[in-house]
Amino acid sequence: MKILGIGNAIVDVICKVEDDFISKNGLTKSTMKLIFDEKEFQTLLSTLKIEKTVSGGSVANSIVGLSQLGNEVGFIGKVSDDELGGKYEEGLKSENVKYIYNKKKEELPTGTCLILVTPDSERTMCTFLGTAGKINENDVSSDAIKKSEIILLEGYLWDEGDPKKAFEKAIQNAKKVAMSLSDQFCVDRHKPHFLELVRNKLDITFANEQEIMSLIDAKNFDDVINFSKSLGKIIVVTRGEKGAVAINGDEVVECGIKQGLKVVDLTGAGDLFAGGFLHGHVNNMSLKQSLEKGTEMSSKVIQQIGARL
Repeated sequence: MKILGIGNAIVDVICKVEDDFISKNGLTKSTMKLIFDEKEFQTLLSTLKIEKTVSGGSVANSIVGLSQLGNEVGFIGKVSDDELGGKYEEGLKSENVKYIYNKKKEELPTGTCLILVTPDSERTMCTFLGTAGKINENDVSSDAIKKSEIILLEGYLWDEGDPKKAFEKAIQNAKKVAMSLSDQFCVDRHKPHFLELVRNKLDITFANEQEIMSLIDAKNFDDVINFSKSLGKIIVVTRGEKGAVAINGDEVVECGIKQGLKVVDLTGAGDLFAGGFLHGHVNNMSLKQSLEKGTEMSSKVIQQIGARL
């Protein structure tokens, strides 16, 4: 297998909302809020009109993108044997992703993420992790990891207890490890751990500009470049309208954004970018070509609703 993703198995529920819905519900635009109370989550959901439901989760989105580009891929993520869990598995299999998990009835339901899309196309997420957040080392197949050229992890998965153990088992058994920092709140919550991962455990790190600057307490983007050069590993940073940059030792390459796009929904832009870049990487493309492939994939996905092409 080319790439195996390990991440939160979340059913994305996409809804269009006005800006005042975000402020009224005490949310911060363009970020992800974890909701721990199932009743609170259901109350929020009951007030919304659902546009679309998709088998999501950050890494799963990247893996589907890689499958669509013709790569042999798999995914490990925990769901319950409930209606949404069944839909989740079917959704991945229909995209030619090998789903390496045997679902069973869990105490908590399958994880769900409300993706609230405002008129400016920004997305604000409310996630009820459900059983996805209970992934443990027994859910992660060492055999599947060892048979993969590279594994892709997400910062969202890093938490104390069982998920962290699953994460560590995956890294220990992998030939090569890529990870997305996922979200600035995530970075701020786990800064020392993430810094240790980026420095010592990861071969490829994906981040946006805010996440990486927060991680290393950078004063400007030159600090990010210098930090990345010193590592001798691949650091890939998306910079919004400034495009993206990839650093591998002394090699620094940039790629601008595509012009004239009709942006509809930014959901999945970073996920598909990571998928496109990894496609280039595992198919022996140059750093520049991999960056361009990532940009091409993210440009396509933001012109439609949802994180799937």
